[in-house]
Amino acid sequence: MNTINNKGNHSQLTREDYMLYGRQMLVPEIGWEGQQQLARAKVMVIGAGGLGCPVLQYLNGAGVGHLGCVDFDQIEIHNLHRQLLYSPEDIAAYKVKIAEATLRKQRPATFFAFKNQRLTTENAVQLLQGYDLVVDGSDNFKTRYIVSDSCKKMEIPVIYGSILGFEGQMAVFGHQGGKTLRDLFASPPPAKMAPNCAENGVLATLPGIMGLLMAQEALKLLIGLPVLHNQLVLFNTLNWQWRTLRF
Repeated sequence: MNTINNKGNHSQLTREDYMLYGRQMLVPEIGWEGQQQLARAKVMVIGAGGLGCPVLQYLNGAGVGHLGCVDFDQIEIHNLHRQLLYSPEDIAAYKVKIAEATLRKQRPATFFAFKNQRLTTENAVQLLQGYDLVVDGSDNFKTRYIVSDSCKKMEIPVIYGSILGFEGQMAVFGHQGGKTLRDLFASPPPAKMAPNCAENGVLATLPGIMGLLMAQEALKLLIGLPVLHNQLVLFNTLNWQWRTLRF
């Protein structure tokens, strides 16, 4: 499935845009020009799951003009407590189909390019080419390395995030000459060292917190504000300890 909605040129703000984003444009660091930059931006989100859902919702709400998404999963009942784009009646439907329909209701002006595919080394360049930014909401290291390696070749920055238990981590790779995932971790860890939510569980709010942080960093990058550079942010929501490591 390849669902594309072409709404044309997003470089010009309309009267409705001013009404929608007036409060956002009042922020001195954003203003009219920052909102224009968001309207022109093309962002690809990998995964429409726990991290991808809040990222998509908030980038769409903030006025990003072109949103892509790649995901091949179907909605299951255990997704619903943390993936708030979906409802019980959506179970067994493909995530990209429901996510696009929900997001389109929230902001019809967005250009959507959602693809029901698995990202692989063979199709990554084709799927990611032409985007200004990739936000990696995948839940496994194999996909994360495919994203990072492919984006390095195309010089596309990547917002990276991951969660486990009560903890999360975030970085920005490949922006303005910045390091990549392989500079931080040369190769994927063994599977037993990298359990996922199906094995370790997840509190509903944690992917929401992480997704919002990733969306915040994405919006800052698109507007031209300072973002993480060769830094890994580690945080623990159980005791609210935060650390920033340089690499």
